[in-house]
Amino acid sequence: MKNQEYIQSGILESYLLGLVSEEEQKEVEQKILIDSEVSEALQALEMNIANYYTKNAVPPPPVVRDAILLNAQKAELDKWTYQQHSSKEQTTQAEKAKYLEVEVNDTHIKVHKYWRPAFIAVFILSKVFLIAALYFYFKADSLTKENERLKQEIKLK
Repeated sequence: MKNQEYIQSGILESYLLGLVSEEEQKEVEQKILIDSEVSEALQALEMNIANYYTKNAVPPPPVVRDAILLNAQKAELDKWTYQQHSSKEQTTQAEKAKYLEVEVNDTHIKVHKYWRPAFIAVFILSKVFLIAALYFYFKADSLTKENERLKQEIKLK
């Protein structure tokens, strides 16, 4: 009955979640080695927790994936530059000014989401001003022709 009380005390759950102190961790590890009932209960609990998290998993937004990839690439670049600088004791100014060639496979320009409405507004305003300019151009042209016609009419009288 001692093992059942130990299992039901909640220490195994805390152990799996990493919430126990070092002493309790050592105690649980010793109990697992000594008692097969505790180790079986721990394995069953581990499977239950894994199934629960797998069943209730929520996929992260695509932005998170992009951020993780960007951080990983930055870490690789930092590691690469650190290795380059640590291997060379003295580097000249020309070697420090080298650029890293970046190849991009994406054909779309990515813009911050707040700039998109601004670009749309500029596009729409340019079309409105174009229509207004054409309207006033043709209006001025017709008024000029009307003015010439009236001048000729006055001359004929």
